Amino acid sequence: MKRLSIGMRLTLWYLAIFALGQLVFGAGMWLILSHNIYDMVDDDLETEVDDLTSFLESEKADAPLPQLQDKVKATYSIEHSGDYFALYTEDGELIYHSAALQASPAKLTRTEQIKHPEMWTRTIDGHPIRFIREKFSVNQRAYVVLMGIPADDAIATLNLFRAYLFMFAPALFVLAAGLGYWMSRRALSPVDELVRTAREIGGTNLSSRLRKLNTGDELQRLSDTLNEMLDRIESAFLRVTQFTADASHELRTPVSLVRTEAELALRRSRTENEYQESLRHILLAAERTTVLIEQLLSLARADSGRETLKMQSVNLSETLCSVAESWKQVAAIRDLNFSTRIDDQSAFVTGDETVLRRLVDILLDNAFKYTLSPGTVSLMLENRGDVAVVTVQDSGVGIPQEEQSKIFERFYRIDKARSRTQGGTGLGLAIAQWIVSQHRGSIKVESRPGQGSIFRVELPRILVPETNHQPV
Repeated sequence: MKRLSIGMRLTLWYLAIFALGQLVFGAGMWLILSHNIYDMVDDDLETEVDDLTSFLESEKADAPLPQLQDKVKATYSIEHSGDYFALYTEDGELIYHSAALQASPAKLTRTEQIKHPEMWTRTIDGHPIRFIREKFSVNQRAYVVLMGIPADDAIATLNLFRAYLFMFAPALFVLAAGLGYWMSRRALSPVDELVRTAREIGGTNLSSRLRKLNTGDELQRLSDTLNEMLDRIESAFLRVTQFTADASHELRTPVSLVRTEAELALRRSRTENEYQESLRHILLAAERTTVLIEQLLSLARADSGRETLKMQSVNLSETLCSVAESWKQVAAIRDLNFSTRIDDQSAFVTGDETVLRRLVDILLDNAFKYTLSPGTVSLMLENRGDVAVVTVQDSGVGIPQEEQSKIFERFYRIDKARSRTQGGTGLGLAIAQWIVSQHRGSIKVESRPGQGSIFRVELPRILVPETNHQPV
């Protein structure tokens, strides 16, 4: 079964609440009006009873009952002949009974049961009559009075009010239904536009955005949030697309080299030395391809959040000294002057030691790769307040100012031809930046063409070594 739209459901809920409000309001007004109208009629009845009480007080206290009957009859049979009036003694003995009441007698309960004034409405000859039955004492004698007066005006007013209620309530309900539906459609119309725009956005037009709303409500926040989400999706999509294109391009080169070398070796018979030389070329291309694939897998795991670091307290001084030892032989082979300066032998940080080694290896590899003999490369560590600063400085070719903001991008190389010859993939600094960000640090570069480069990495220090291990 198809569910109703949000606008229709809002309209139905609005109508249900409105109908309930109408019912409560109409019933409440009916009760208040009827109570007040009957109060006015009852006041008139109380006035009649008060007049009767005043009349009986004017009579002698010891007057015999027949004499009292005559006086009441003489007074009320003339002035109040059309009234509904009856007077009894406490024992139920009749003192006076009007002609109107005799024609349509009202049932009188036993007099001893009357403790409080009783009032009710009864229809007589098609006319509503309001009655009161009350027990009172005058001159040490108790009486029971039954008196009624016409309530036509009161009932007519109530009937007219009820007619107006039944007349205007349906009209208001229909008006409210139309107004509620119009308001719901107007309020939700931006949602329909958002839906239409969202349906048009696909992989080929991720740059499209939802129309910015200026309603200042939840819909505007929803639109802004969706546009921010589309920004992130577009950025991620472009990164994946660029990453795939660059990876395909980078992998094509070594694969082509392997294929070309193999095809040349198979075209004709060759000597053992020639075959060995071909195999060395193939092996070199395979090694470069392996490095590239490992770097690609590392970045892919990082992007997907599956690259888990084993965070612990690391003595950065010891780590750098260990890394420096492995690079001294490389410096000797390349005829470069490699120096280290570790100011503090107990600089502790929270991190993954293996990954931090990889960070320093990447920076040193770049420094050695782009520094010509007899150049210099230095590795330094110093403490600056609450951060440990690792500096790798070289006297190499340097980096132009306009290129420095791009060197941390994936597959970006300043001199692509030379970098490929030297075995570079353009992924090292991108991996280095990710490692630094995972350790809540920062990496910066200072360089001038022909004057070398300085890479500085700042990592938060810890004062007391931590012994616990915590994956992130």
